[in-house]
Amino acid sequence: MGLMNFIKKQFIDILQWTEDEQGTLAWRFPMAEMEIQNGASLTVRESQMAVFVNEGTVADVFGPGTYKLTTQTLPVLTYLKNWDKLFESPFKSDVYFFSTRQQLDQRWGTQQPITIRDKDFGAVRLRAFGNFAYRIADPKRFHTEVSGTRELYSVADLEGQLRGLMLQHISDAVAQSGIPFLDLAANQIEFARQLQVATAPDFAKIGLQLEAVTLQNVSLPDELQKILDQKIGMGMIGQNMGQFMQYQTAQAIPKLAEGVGQGGASGVAGDAMGLGAGLAMGQVLAQQLQTSLAGAPQALAAAPAGSAAGNTAASAEDIMALLEKLGDLRTKGILTDEEFASKKAELLKKLG
Repeated sequence: MGLMNFIKKQFIDILQWTEDEQGTLAWRFPMAEMEIQNGASLTVRESQMAVFVNEGTVADVFGPGTYKLTTQTLPVLTYLKNWDKLFESPFKSDVYFFSTRQQLDQRWGTQQPITIRDKDFGAVRLRAFGNFAYRIADPKRFHTEVSGTRELYSVADLEGQLRGLMLQHISDAVAQSGIPFLDLAANQIEFARQLQVATAPDFAKIGLQLEAVTLQNVSLPDELQKILDQKIGMGMIGQNMGQFMQYQTAQAIPKLAEGVGQGGASGVAGDAMGLGAGLAMGQVLAQQLQTSLAGAPQALAAAPAGSAAGNTAASAEDIMALLEKLGDLRTKGILTDEEFASKKAELLKKLG
């Protein structure tokens, strides 16, 4: 029994990997000072590849299938060991298994906003996130460039590096897609495709194939989003700015009238100007004054002769009241000095 245990520890007849641990990319077969028996069986399952490494040099690579290990099935290793005839004794070599399954739902995203060039805004800082999928396509390159002699190399060991590769190509993807920021949300598939095209060569350099990229969201920082909302609002107004100003003025005039009655016109007028209606409101009031002044002579001419003296006195009081209102409007800055002087001269002529 002791001799049999010794023999089992010394020679390996079957090499295989059942991928017991999830998320493993590369796994080294445990040799533990054992040697591989001549004619041993190598089983490589679907979604796997196996690599033989001799004294630090990658020798033979095997895809899915079952192999009997001989000099015919290990040509590179045979050459490296200078076996000029069929070897009959066991041999020592490191064997690594690699998972070639797609590694799905790998997340990428911008921790900080990234500045990119944009057709509409010149430059914007955006945030974006999504996911991607990849697989090992060249296990020899992956072994020499990434996993090396480690006993186990996992998806988690690689995710930071791959996320960085994705992020560094976002600007390239936006430039190559030619899609303005405002249209990115509606063209997520094209943006994701361009990001995959831009990033795939860097994945290939370490033996990986970038299978898919998705973009789930793209947005601006909060402060830039507010500015964009304002720009969109102005764009919606478009050519109807005059109508928009008339609407704002109509909303503000009742507040102004209420404020005049309560002696608070100054504060309300300030609020109206804050709404962007100050200038238009002044124009409306001036037009109303002109209409009133133009109607004053007609009212005097139509008055009966018997009440001329009383009407004259009433007209004089009306004109004085109008002068006071004009003075208030000038004080509030709604009328200029020139406009006030012109209206004042017209009123004084009527008194004469």
